[in-house]
Amino acid sequence: MSDAADWLREHRDGAAPDEALAFFDGLPAVDPAELTGRWRGTGLPTGSKLDGLLEAYGWYGKEFNGIESVHPLLFLDWRGRPRPVDPALLPLWLLRDLAGVAHLRLLRTAFRGIRPLLSTNRPKARLRTVEHRGVATAAMVYDALPIIDVFRRVGADVLIGAMDMRGLPAPCFFLLRRD
Repeated sequence: MSDAADWLREHRDGAAPDEALAFFDGLPAVDPAELTGRWRGTGLPTGSKLDGLLEAYGWYGKEFNGIESVHPLLFLDWRGRPRPVDPALLPLWLLRDLAGVAHLRLLRTAFRGIRPLLSTNRPKARLRTVEHRGVATAAMVYDALPIIDVFRRVGADVLIGAMDMRGLPAPCFFLLRRD
């Protein structure tokens, strides 16, 4: 797996979409049971209009408490602690269709103010094995949104995810590192 870690180091500032997809396709599958725990997330820029968007809003990562119990979006609270947010309460159309507007400081500031109202203790996604690009691998299926995050293994405690969102022409890539 050192080749994969080397590739990530070489592309820490991003990659062309086709390069990221080729890298993703060359990685091994992940079993859903291996995901248990909290994972810190970062984007992998590929020119997607969603690049950097979650990070701009204080995205922390994801938490997998079991196959049926997943918190797909953790954001830092005002004390700096990761807290689950209900993704169904986020304006998905704004993120997908008007990503440039979503990057505005005014909206990021407003989000910090309303983020406590979006918190939840209930899981909002689940894990499944899906066939994606010819490989059966772990995927996180959102309960109320047309999004599936598909995972491949980079290393023992590092995953790459490809967010497949209805209406988005290409996947948005992100990395997860086990806490």
